[in-house]
Amino acid sequence: MERKNKLIIAILIVAGIGILALAWGTFLGGPNLNDGNRTILVLGVDKGEQPGLGGLDMAFLIYMQNGEIKKYEPVYPGQMRHPTQPAPNNIYSGTMRLHDSLWSNHKEGTPEYDRDVRQGMEYAKETVAAETGVKADAVVAVTNVGLDAILDSIRPFKVNGEVSDLDSTSIIRENDNYSGYKGSSNSKGTMSRGDAVMVLIKAITQAATDPSKKNTMIKAALDEYNKGTIIMEPQGSFMGLLASKGLESLTS
Repeated sequence: MERKNKLIIAILIVAGIGILALAWGTFLGGPNLNDGNRTILVLGVDKGEQPGLGGLDMAFLIYMQNGEIKKYEPVYPGQMRHPTQPAPNNIYSGTMRLHDSLWSNHKEGTPEYDRDVRQGMEYAKETVAAETGVKADAVVAVTNVGLDAILDSIRPFKVNGEVSDLDSTSIIRENDNYSGYKGSSNSKGTMSRGDAVMVLIKAITQAATDPSKKNTMIKAALDEYNKGTIIMEPQGSFMGLLASKGLESLTS
């Protein structure tokens, strides 16, 4: 596979997700993420890579216990395939790759596009369940566009204690060793993609300890949710989670 400047999304998502609960504070339906052991599937999406929401370049399973994050587990799309769903537009033989789950042939902003994206999130959940045996209770899709808007809202943004003006993709690219990609020997990064993502996640978590920046991120993430660059399914589950637990419990 040709090396590309792939985007990987951090799990601010889970923090950013909370935004909605903080804004509405209401449980609207869906599985209760506060109760017992729950799993959230977070999808990192490169919005401009292909038709639809974008190419799914990285994912994480987030394991929660009574509303608190206990563990992150990276999921590398690679050759993961849906057990039955064919490839979109038959662009290749066999079933749909996890990478292509969020494909849509419809124009963004139309009901058909929204339907395809929601269905694609279900396809992603089904694919991960088939490949790993883990069935997620809820799914979050976050694009590079949405995450960059949140980072831009709190600049200057520090990574490992130093101010960085890079976007989310570039921060990951600095550390990613691109294992399995053509041309990976030219990479200056020394980390797996999952570990490279965690560098960004930790920086976001640190930023969220500042009340002013936390509130700014919340506003920015809510705005991105309204724009459709952050999508949650089912929506009500996240409302209840953040309404009762708050942002700090998820980012600590």
